[in-house]
Amino acid sequence: MFLPVAFNYNFYGLSAYAVFYGLDWVATVPPTVKLAEKSFGEANAAVMFGWIAACHQIGAAAVAWVTGLIRTETGDYSMAFLSSGWLCLLAALLSVSIGARSRETFVLEPARDNS
Repeated sequence: MFLPVAFNYNFYGLSAYAVFYGLDWVATVPPTVKLAEKSFGEANAAVMFGWIAACHQIGAAAVAWVTGLIRTETGDYSMAFLSSGWLCLLAALLSVSIGARSRETFVLEPARDNS
């Protein structure tokens, strides 16, 4: 939500945004890997993290397309930036509920021969 006004603060506004964004981006990977391990078991964590990353990229592509559509229709990126900011805040609130309930750990095992 700060990016549209970051340019109003000359060099320092955009620099502050870049530092915050970089730290935020790096800080999401380890907790996501840990959540995948906790939810799907150590043996399946890498595969599930791969699926999470793939779905993230599909979502990113969809949002980039919608942002371009918004820019084409309105002539400005402000609505896209603000919408993304509000969606991020909603996601942050929803993430608080992760782990609130006790969950079973699912471990995929090979099929057993019952004969």
